[in-house]
Amino acid sequence: MSLAALLVLADGRFPAGGHAHSGGAEAAVRAGLVKDAADLEAFCRGRLHTAGLVAAGLAAAAAAGLDPLELDAAADARTPSPALRTTARRLGRQMMRAARATWPSAELDALASARPRGAHQPVVLGLAARAAGLRPLDAAHAAGYEAVGGPATATVRLLGLDPFEATAVLARLAPELDRVAARAREAAERALAGDGTRALPAASAPMLDIHAEQHAAWPVRLFAS
Repeated sequence: MSLAALLVLADGRFPAGGHAHSGGAEAAVRAGLVKDAADLEAFCRGRLHTAGLVAAGLAAAAAAGLDPLELDAAADARTPSPALRTTARRLGRQMMRAARATWPSAELDALASARPRGAHQPVVLGLAARAAGLRPLDAAHAAGYEAVGGPATATVRLLGLDPFEATAVLARLAPELDRVAARAREAAERALAGDGTRALPAASAPMLDIHAEQHAAWPVRLFAS
């Protein structure tokens, strides 16, 4: 395992397209739910334990070697919002381009051929981690961090929030991110042991789904989602 590869995968400069997405933060800001650092922390905590946990489980399972097509179907089942499914596949397609250029892999090539319009981003992330020689726990950490890092960065742009405060939010959430990653890894192990995708987390976040549908209908917005 290469810790340097994990740093590359989780780096905001990795060209996976995430900079164009707010992870629901833009809609939350407009709805008045996120106004300051305290609100951002509450938003990110909720996102981490719902959408973040689901993404971490899918990524860990892909890194562990579960069938990525089955995982992609499981991701669809766990994403009731059409807007979020579209976003996940768009991000997955961009992640796939970056991953195949960085860590060439027959498994990545096979998934790209099977899902030319894009597989769900956490599945591609997990497969990229596998190609880079990372562990399922590493993939879970990368997915969990992305679930909160994107909204934190977006809120700096949306509210003019002090970037030091936004970074402090992420630091305070670090122990919870570790626990979420561990839960995701354990679920992936159960899935690999024979329980299949039903062992993976299926937490829901209805307000994220509702806000995603509203956001997709806005004629003017700063972020794609």
